[in-house]
Amino acid sequence: MKQSFVKISKITEPPYSDIWVYPKGTKAQIKSRIKELDSLGVESISFQGELQVGTISILGKGYVGIVVLGKIGRKKVAVKIRRIDSTRKNLKKEAELLKITNQSNVGPKLVDFSKNFLVMECLEGKKIGDWITGLKEKGSSSQLKVVIKKILEDCYSLDRVGLDHGELSNITKHVIVGSKITIIDFESSSLDRKVSNVTSATQAFYIGSGISKIVGHIYKIPKKEKMISVLRRYKQEQTRDSFEKLLDVLKL
Repeated sequence: MKQSFVKISKITEPPYSDIWVYPKGTKAQIKSRIKELDSLGVESISFQGELQVGTISILGKGYVGIVVLGKIGRKKVAVKIRRIDSTRKNLKKEAELLKITNQSNVGPKLVDFSKNFLVMECLEGKKIGDWITGLKEKGSSSQLKVVIKKILEDCYSLDRVGLDHGELSNITKHVIVGSKITIIDFESSSLDRKVSNVTSATQAFYIGSGISKIVGHIYKIPKKEKMISVLRRYKQEQTRDSFEKLLDVLKL
């Protein structure tokens, strides 16, 4: 599908201008935000994606912001726009947390940020829930194992730096599978609570969720008691050795 990009300076009238001040804002706020985004080097926006706000297609939507496809020169980027009704006063903390994840080679690469915008690496691919559903008919266990192992390795890296993602118990929308396998959406992440990235992701993939039933259809899941036992040990120790034992039990 051809991607049509519109210069940000042209996006000044509803319904398209609503993305700058979602769910509702003033003309002065629209003008200010366009200027702010221009200062980050973003030149144009493409209205596409599986989600919609009103009649506009977008890439993502959360409590803090909405995400659209943008361009800096010829380079595609993902642009997160802070919602007007967000309880967050700015996106600085989220940007700082994303920098920490990037140091562990996890998450989309942060390009730049300001008060109301995060500019990130654009990731091509499918949300993992859709990807696994599509894999169900083919039944490729080796492909699935590679993807799950990569995600759990990234979760272990986050555990090691003490950053908890916060949303991995509902993993279906928080990983992109494409040329890269990447955990996304760190708006709920924190350095202040006990980390549970590995345990949350493992439970989502293997224990009592919709996605675990599909995983079980593709390859034989170990006994629940055995998984819970190694997860409990990992939770207490969070060492490489206890993580390796978890991977071993999961046949990864």
